[in-house]
Amino acid sequence: QNMDSTLHYMHNDSDLSTNSSFSPEEERKSKVQDVVPQALLDQYLSMTDPSRAQTVDTEIAKHCAYSLPGVALTLGRQNWHCLKDTYETLASDMQWKVRRTLAFSIHELAVILGDQLTAGDLVPVFNGFLKDLDEVRIGVLKHLHDFLKLLHLDKRREYLYQLQEFLVTDNSRNWRFRAELAEQLILLLDLYSARDIYDYLRPIAFSLCADKVSSVRWISYKLVSEMVKKLYMASTSTFVIDLMNELVEKFCRCHKWSGRQTFVFICQVKCLFVHLFG
Repeated sequence: QNMDSTLHYMHNDSDLSTNSSFSPEEERKSKVQDVVPQALLDQYLSMTDPSRAQTVDTEIAKHCAYSLPGVALTLGRQNWHCLKDTYETLASDMQWKVRRTLAFSIHELAVILGDQLTAGDLVPVFNGFLKDLDEVRIGVLKHLHDFLKLLHLDKRREYLYQLQEFLVTDNSRNWRFRAELAEQLILLLDLYSARDIYDYLRPIAFSLCADKVSSVRWISYKLVSEMVKKLYMASTSTFVIDLMNELVEKFCRCHKWSGRQTFVFICQVKCLFVHLFG
């Protein structure tokens, strides 16, 4: 009782602000739940107020962002309405470290909320992170497969047009960004059809195979081999034939030794070697 009284006093003493058009009474009711003491939740929500970062602690919003998936898991998806406004506030925080923290955990929050709430409330935030700084985008990229697999197929296909944008970074020397993209594309092969793989993922894979950094190229060789395997197992065999012909033309018959070397390295991967010469 003493703790509840203290938290209640602290909450009443805090200067909360909201952009909502609801009346104060409606705003309060929208954040009422019965899982944890209400005063405790109110105190957590008050700490995400941007003014706190200026007057109390510059790191407080980052800590709140880090804890938000745990709070959401505790409250359950039925009480997501209590956290929705707070999540959107943190997702638009001026500090990139706060947005980066949310970007690294958005896939975990999607599992907690389910497909309907994810499509309605998380996808817009996810789209915003895709256009953010590289420090934020890497959080989305590292768990791209984990997030996209939770979306419906039609919504998932919309992101095929944006995968090419991951090849462009704020710093061209940030090769780890491209290496992570190659790793994620290997996982994404299971989420898309043979035509989608050939039309959208193939050009990116060939671009990564010609990267200036060897670490990126080695991962890309595995990506191409997995792509051949996926297309070979598909019912439409024309895609794999076209891909094999392109490999021969682009690398095997390349006038540069580096291109021909790339073809040899790709052939070292066992699964592709079988399809080429088996």
